[in-house]
This record gives sequence, structure tokens and C-alpha cells, in this order.
Amino acid sequence: MRAKDYQAILKAASEVLGSAMHIVDVDGITILYNEEMASLEKIKASDVLGKPFRKVFSSIPEEESTLLAALREKKSTMHQEQTYLNAYGKEITTINSTVPIIVDGEVIAAMEVAKDITDIKNMSDTILDLQSDLHPNESKPKGIKQYHFDDIIGREQAFEEIVARAKKASRNDVTVLINGETGTGKELFAQSIHYDGLRKNGPFLAQNCAAIPESLLEGILFGTAKGGFTGAEDRAGLFEQANGGTLLLDEISAMPIGLQGKLLRVLQEEYIRRVGGAKDIPVDVRIIATINEPAEKLLETGALRRDLYYRLGIVNLHIPPLRERKSDIRILVDEFLKKYNDRFGKEVWMVSEGAKQKLLAYDYPGNVRELENIIMSAVSMADNEHALTEEDINIGGGYRGANPKIDGFTADSGTLAEYLEDIEKTLISQHLMANEGNVSQTARDLGMLRQNLQHKIRKYGI
Repeated sequence: MRAKDYQAILKAASEVLGSAMHIVDVDGITILYNEEMASLEKIKASDVLGKPFRKVFSSIPEEESTLLAALREKKSTMHQEQTYLNAYGKEITTINSTVPIIVDGEVIAAMEVAKDITDIKNMSDTILDLQSDLHPNESKPKGIKQYHFDDIIGREQAFEEIVARAKKASRNDVTVLINGETGTGKELFAQSIHYDGLRKNGPFLAQNCAAIPESLLEGILFGTAKGGFTGAEDRAGLFEQANGGTLLLDEISAMPIGLQGKLLRVLQEEYIRRVGGAKDIPVDVRIIATINEPAEKLLETGALRRDLYYRLGIVNLHIPPLRERKSDIRILVDEFLKKYNDRFGKEVWMVSEGAKQKLLAYDYPGNVRELENIIMSAVSMADNEHALTEEDINIGGGYRGANPKIDGFTADSGTLAEYLEDIEKTLISQHLMANEGNVSQTARDLGMLRQNLQHKIRKYGI
């Protein structure tokens, strides 16, 4: 088989797999540059194919090129972040894996597979910049509410015991692991422990571990050192920015296992090393972590390292779901009525007996957050009435039950495709609202891949 035939086969395979691929021969001449790579780097394939790599990508320092390292040093580089200018001067950020192709002990080519993370990188830089711009003694910009134990509502005995345990935890400085379903108020507990605790004058920073790819999450947490990888700058991570305060790591079990090991080392040694750096930087940070599934399940499936679990769970707090504390529903409803009367300028003073029974009969898969959304919706739609009736309470929202948009297909519903799209948009919108915009949790609720959900959100302009 001729070399051209092998190239054609490889090109076809790369397109079927949907991978962005770039291959150079032993002389550094590009012999394969598929459409996915051309789209990623915003460059015409014809401007790259058959041309020397060094000429086309002259902005990449020779010593930082993973393709040239593969050719000259037989060096493989896996999952390497790179920020560089393409041939047209546009800055892009990718995660690359590069390997030498070796035949009879000799390198004959080098292959690179890449994934575009430019938008995610920009988002992570924005996160760090916004956090670092805050006053060192303020954890949140003015106007953003800081929660305290007085904001935690509940009189059910088991719940009050958890609150009492959290108050004790606020008076010491050990790590805390909070376990609770989505919507139970884990961040409310975490903020209360901080703002009513020993570190209340220090910063409180939070990071959702499910929202960022591993390579970027490491940089967000530990910072980056200039020259550590292509395009890297000296940038303090969340550990440095939270020094003297508290760092909340939400959905810690979504953190990749390798990064969990690095976090464990930081907790034990109390210093960090920036990505690509060689300097050890002491940090004084209290860690509060959250999980939304039973710890036993996460340990059994390997989603959470056992040694990290024991290190985090010096104090364990399990927040019960609302279905296990239904005696608190009435007082929660009263609080939400006050809150949304003020917000919407309404005068809804009470709920009818029928509405109360309807609220008490529901099991709230979205927990307190879902109950709040139900009351917010009812109050916002009220006219001049002073009491919410059973008909005003739209139980289920995005979780179950009837919905005006999806009750049935009629002649006025448009085409079947339009009708189905309307249902999909409605369900996505409802779940996003119930999850306060948390895309990862919404994807899990809907049984979708996170990337597919993000595509739908953009498609429907949600």
C-alpha cells in the first residue's frame, strides 16, 4: 500500500472519530491536517498542508512545540494545555496529546490530536481575575448576600441537630464535608460556617469541580507559572486568593482522581505549587467540600478517593432532604411568602388549606430550592388575592406533573418537530431554573451529556 493510501485511510478515520488531527513527517512538513483541526485553529487546511510546521506556526517557540519534541526527542505529551497564535494571529487554547510515530526504532512522523478549550480557558481566567480583584478582606462584591446561621430555616429535630453541629464546626478550623441532595442548601451551610466562624474576616471563595476540565481546574485551584506551558502566565489560583479564609469545593467527587491526589497533598503539607512552577507556596486555607450522593456509593464506584474522603470528613454534615423534614414546609412557605411579596410588591399573606395539603403531599426531588421556586412562581403570578389556592400551586415544575406546554398535541401546536422542540426547551428551562443554572446537575437530571445540553441551551437561546 502506498503512503498516500495510508494518509487517506488515516484522514478518513480521523473524520469519522471527530478528532482534530495534525501529522508532520520527519522533516516537519505537514502531511495530514484534517477539517476538524482547520476549524479548531480557524485556518485553511490548504495554508498548512505540504508546508513546514515552523513556517506556518512561527509564533510557537521552538522549545515549546510538542510536535517538534515528538520528532526530535521521541517525546510523548499527553493532555497538555497550549495557548498560542494561529497563522492569522488569533489566540486559541487547546488540550493536546502528541506522540511520535516510530518504525524500526526511528521516528518517521509525529501526530497531534487536539481539543479546543478557548472559551473555557477564557472563562477560567475570568473567574480568577474576578476573584483576585476583590478586596482582600471581602469575599464577595457589594450587594451579594452573605449567608449566616440565622438564614437557615428549620425546626425539625434532626435538622436542628445538624445546624447545631455546623455551629460547632464554625468555632474550629478543621475541614468539613457536607453531604446533601441538590437543593438542600449545602452552600448556605458552608457560608454560615465561614461567616459565623473564626475566618469570617477572611475571603470565602467557591468552585464547582464539575464545571471545569481537569487541566484547567488544576490551574484555577493552584495557579499557573509563566513558562509552565505554552502561553502560561504567572497567575495566583484560588488557594492563594483564599489564603486566611475558606475555599468551598462543590461536587468534590467530580474532581478527577489524579487531581484529588494533588489536593490531598496540599491538605497534608499546607503548601501549593503552581502548575509549571517549582516554588512551594505556603497557604492557610480552610476547605469545605460538598457531595450530592451518599459517600459509600462514591467510594465504592471510585469517584472519590478513600484517603481524601477521610481527610475531608473531619466533620461530616448530612443535610436531610425536604421529604424527611416535612414539618418544616409550613415555616419555609411563610418565609418565602415574605421574601417574594417584598420582591414583587404583592400582598399574599397565606395559603389555603387545600394548597397546604397539596404542598405537604409532594416529595420535592428538588428539595428546598424547588419549594422556593414553587412559591416564587405562585406569588409572581398573583393579582390582587391575599391567599394562594390549590390552583395557584404548580407542583412538579420541571420534575413531573402537568405543564400547559406539554399537556397534548393539537392542531394549533405547529409541526410535530416544533411541538417536540417546545417540550424540550420547556423542560430544559425548568430544570435549569430549579438547579439555579447548574448545567452539570441539569444534565444529570435530564440524562444528557453535559456537552449536548450546552448545545441545546445555545440552540434555544436559554
